[in-house]
Amino acid sequence: MNTVISVKVDKEVKESAQAVAKSAGLSLSALVNSYLRQVVATRRIELYAPEEMTPKLQEFIATVEAEITAWKVSESFKNAEDFVDALKQ
Repeated sequence: MNTVISVKVDKEVKESAQAVAKSAGLSLSALVNSYLRQVVATRRIELYAPEEMTPKLQEFIATVEAEITAWKVSESFKNAEDFVDALKQ
């Protein structure tokens, strides 16, 4: 027997979740039902809320990615001590 649950959700979150569910061939209802079954089976509630990157972090990542693409990488090290010594220079 099925029952209906009414939940207030941010419109953008709902639309994004629907898109994710659709990409997996599921309805949003099936996705929510699956998650609730998982909670019941495992007795665990797992939440994930990624933090937004700061502009400074985005800039740093872009710089690192550009350096990797240009093969501007450090030398390889044989052990941790050599690596730490190189960092101190």
